[in-house]
Amino acid sequence: MANLDGTVHDIAALSQPRIRIITTRDLHEALLRGWDDFKAQPSHLVFIALIYPVAGILLAQLTVSYNIFPLLFPLLSGFALLGPFAAIGLYEISRRREKGMDTSWVHAFAVLRSRSIGQIALLGAMLTGLFLAWLFSAWFLYRGLLGLPADVSTTDFLRAVFTTADGWIMMVIGNAIGLLLAILAFSISVVSFPLIIDRHVDAPTAIRTSIAAVEANPRVMMYWGLMVTGLLVLGCLPMLVGLIVVMPVLGHATWHLYRKLVD
Repeated sequence: MANLDGTVHDIAALSQPRIRIITTRDLHEALLRGWDDFKAQPSHLVFIALIYPVAGILLAQLTVSYNIFPLLFPLLSGFALLGPFAAIGLYEISRRREKGMDTSWVHAFAVLRSRSIGQIALLGAMLTGLFLAWLFSAWFLYRGLLGLPADVSTTDFLRAVFTTADGWIMMVIGNAIGLLLAILAFSISVVSFPLIIDRHVDAPTAIRTSIAAVEANPRVMMYWGLMVTGLLVLGCLPMLVGLIVVMPVLGHATWHLYRKLVD
């Protein structure tokens, strides 16, 4: 297995890894192993995972403070698109624990010194672009269908969304766009970041491998996507605090899923 001291030559030289066929049992095993990783270093992982709910709460506060309440749902739901990028430190902790190495919290940031950091940043920029595309789509859709004043109250906004035809059209089209972007983000990132961290492949190879994993296991990966979505929804209750546990567990489970999927 490659370590964090791989060279740029190593990144270019590796061919696309082979994909295994997995079952739903593998998903449950990956989730259980993610939970074991969390229990092994809960204080460290909670510290790292605080970034996710705190950022979500800040986004929600900014949305309300600057009277852009219509973007609250797109912000919170679209923020999940960045989850695989936010969890890179957790993948490194799982990698080190798997090899019997020291797993103190400082090693979660060792990936920032990796020769692959450029590839990680490139893939992260792609997910950020999808996140921004979701926000712009939601905003243009809202302005085109409802076009409420900038200082609209929360009550008036919710009434327009849930009691008017335009509001229902906006929800249907908006959620359809969000679903397509979520499927795209999931397909290109489900194993990409762990693969880059583990083997130092380039971003295009990681993306091709991730898409191949989804194509080879469509039903199982759809089930995994639903599991992740359900756990993230539960983690948002109450006030995103549950993400302090859900985020690291899913991050570690993703590492173990990668190990099952990629030969």
